[in-house]
Amino acid sequence: MKFNGRSKRSLLSGKAAGTVRALFPADEPELSKQMERLHHLQVLGRWIVVGVAWATILPVSLWLLRRDISLLRAFFTWAAVRYALIFHPVVTIALSLCIGLTVGVLIWQSRNILFGLPESELKRLQRQVVNIRERGDRHPLWRWVCK
Repeated sequence: MKFNGRSKRSLLSGKAAGTVRALFPADEPELSKQMERLHHLQVLGRWIVVGVAWATILPVSLWLLRRDISLLRAFFTWAAVRYALIFHPVVTIALSLCIGLTVGVLIWQSRNILFGLPESELKRLQRQVVNIRERGDRHPLWRWVCK
């Protein structure tokens, strides 16, 4: 898939492209592939956390708001929504957590797609891949990153 003329999945796009060439020796193209796999696993892990948060918190929150929702179905006003959230602070915090996690992951992933990964994150990925390589098949991510 192309995005602004670049491959959407490539970590080596954007401002980080020149930095990446300086970070990796030319004789280790495999390291770059492994870093991309690790980054992909991190993105997937973040979205799984967001999905689990929505799947567990949303039903409980809606259950706690069931009386207010029935009132809102009959007489919807924004003031009623406001008061329903004010008088149920646990539900408000739970829904804010879900929305905050979702927005945070969206902003993080959008930054990575549009501007590439920052140098500090590239170095962190490189250290993690080297650590996974050193531990070998004893590391839980080895078969997804190094195989």
